Amino acid sequence: MPAQRRGYRCAVFNGLADWWDGVELWLAQLPFLLQFVFVLAVLVPLCLLVAWLIDKAVGALAGWLGTGRDRSS
Repeated sequence: MPAQRRGYRCAVFNGLADWWDGVELWLAQLPFLLQFVFVLAVLVPLCLLVAWLIDKAVGALAGWLGTGRDRSS
């Protein structure tokens, strides 16, 4: 990997880490009730999305594998 590309990637990750540190600091300084509301506003939709994805993946896998029973009997 060229050194210039490696330097760009490092700068992007450092920028992202600095931004995340700022968000964490801002959130940690809020009153507890606001922290709770913000965490729920992010976690509830995220958990629903993950549950939906797992449901679709298991449904697709079950459809691909079939019932496992002999259909001729």
